[in-house]
Amino acid sequence: MRELLQLALDFFAPTAGQTAGASPAPLPENFRRSRPLELTDKAPEATETIAITGPDLLPGATSDWAGMAVFRHPQARRELRLGTVLVGYALVRSRRRTIGFTVGAEGLSVRAPHAVPLTGIDAALQEKADWIVRKLVETRARAARQNLARIVWQHGTVLPLLGEQFCVCLVPGASVSGVFLEQSAEAKAQLQLGLPPTASADQLRDATAAWLGRRARQHFTARLDYFAPRMGVQWTRLALTNARTRWGSARSDGTIRLNWRLMHFTPDVLDYVVVHELAHLRFMDHSAQFWATVEAELPHYRALRARLQAETSPVWRED
Repeated sequence: MRELLQLALDFFAPTAGQTAGASPAPLPENFRRSRPLELTDKAPEATETIAITGPDLLPGATSDWAGMAVFRHPQARRELRLGTVLVGYALVRSRRRTIGFTVGAEGLSVRAPHAVPLTGIDAALQEKADWIVRKLVETRARAARQNLARIVWQHGTVLPLLGEQFCVCLVPGASVSGVFLEQSAEAKAQLQLGLPPTASADQLRDATAAWLGRRARQHFTARLDYFAPRMGVQWTRLALTNARTRWGSARSDGTIRLNWRLMHFTPDVLDYVVVHELAHLRFMDHSAQFWATVEAELPHYRALRARLQAETSPVWRED
């Protein structure tokens, strides 16, 4: 019943901009004393085609009227203007004590306590308007790049490997597990798979993933063995993952988990991820000591981290 009452109150509350000159309602005192606003930049798990319909629009936005850039969540029930951008956000009420913002592929989601009025939520959004708009632009632009990076699985598909490109080819008589031919002056590198010409896209993708996983294990093992003694740590087990939003992790027992899709990036970017996870074997946080450990091994780690965040790896499957 409380949730239904809250929904009705939110629905009939005036939208930001309808009461020109009115001051936002103050936040409850217990909210003012709570923790700071939580900001989350969630990597998109799904992508969409982004329409840009005007020369002055921000990247990744659509246009509704007067050329204004619009970012509207599919479950948006409230909209407000943040600078020159119109943002429609999804709102979830809960018993939490703070307002939390999450920017994902679909747009802006807001989680707020029942006690905070909509005008108070809008005021909090205005306070963080620059961050929200920047993350909306970055997230939609990244989703657009990923949409262009979707793989069409067929004979002749081209993929990146350690920063170089190779061609996936169906070659009758070749090993089903794959034969890799290095690039030559005459031809691009090839992964020859002994699958029939009638092989489905799923069969081609799975065979390529299996080969790339074996290649990743060899590469990661070699780099872990190289960096661990230099950093004074010892890893115990390597596990390969295919997570959508996480490149690696480390556990205190020495287990290192790395995403095999990192093999699409250049070797120096992979080294950054390896060093990052090994550093967690000394500091299980992101403290100043942790980053000093990373920097001691890779003085230019900031540039490598920026590349990892900015570059797009191929999208292997739709689901």
